[in-house]
Amino acid sequence: MSPRSEDQVPENAPEHCPGPESQNAGQADACAGCPNQTICASAPKGPDPDIATITARLEPVKHKILVLSGKGGVGKSSFTSQLAFALAHDEDSQVGVMDIDICGPSIPTIMGLEGEQIHQSNSGWQPVFVQDNLAVMSIAFMLPNKDDAVIWRGPKKNGLIKQFLRDVDWGELDFLLVDTPPGTSDEHLSVASFLKDSGIDGAVIITTPQEVALQDVRKEIDFCRKAKIPILGLVENMSGFVCPSCHGESVIFPPTTGGAEALAKELNIELLGKIPLDPRVAKSCDMGLSFLDEHPDSPACEAYEAIIDRLRDIIEQ
Repeated sequence: MSPRSEDQVPENAPEHCPGPESQNAGQADACAGCPNQTICASAPKGPDPDIATITARLEPVKHKILVLSGKGGVGKSSFTSQLAFALAHDEDSQVGVMDIDICGPSIPTIMGLEGEQIHQSNSGWQPVFVQDNLAVMSIAFMLPNKDDAVIWRGPKKNGLIKQFLRDVDWGELDFLLVDTPPGTSDEHLSVASFLKDSGIDGAVIITTPQEVALQDVRKEIDFCRKAKIPILGLVENMSGFVCPSCHGESVIFPPTTGGAEALAKELNIELLGKIPLDPRVAKSCDMGLSFLDEHPDSPACEAYEAIIDRLRDIIEQ
């Protein structure tokens, strides 16, 4: 189930390939010596014709939310999964999760879908369902072995992301959550570009309290503003450690510069909330379970629910 031939870029394409749709295709310095240089230089340029197809495919999707982080390991995918589980609690809501972390797809494991495969029908690729109203799409469903490394250059990643948007039969969704890799790279540019006509409600940015994480979050915020992606708010994850037994709290990552709260005030962004570190979150994610269902009495669960309620208010107002 590799990307269609017109989306593919040869494995030996230059690392900084501008892409076959670029006005510089075949003419950039990076194109020198590429076996496709002549083909790219003579190919038609201009707007991507697939954008209209993607826009039509996603017309039945009411809300599209990106979940971003500047740094890896801050709990972005675990937040995405818990947000999806919480939204799907409403049986009248249809929720989809699209995992575009091509090189490190963790959503299937976190949502209890490890080992599943996707299937093709007349209407397109069928996502894998966690439950009747919660569907997931990830490259992990396409790998022969879960330990296989995905060693792809940018244009090939972009082709797969395009397929996830263009060829997956998402159906009518109330929410499509897009789990992204850390940073600001090809995947982020691609999804922003492909969704520009169908519309993005906004991005939720996840961080931890320490300055080394906040430095990367500043870059993520700058990316969103340059790409004209609305920022729904900032979430501070692992904001202190909560003992599962006594509910006592201690600081693990000291907010030496004021944490997410100070950053939100500095950059005029809403702080959606702070989620304390509960080791049972990691256990639930490893087991593919909803932490909110398993441990409703946890302070972390209360924080998740308050953030999710606030997100609903922002999106649906």
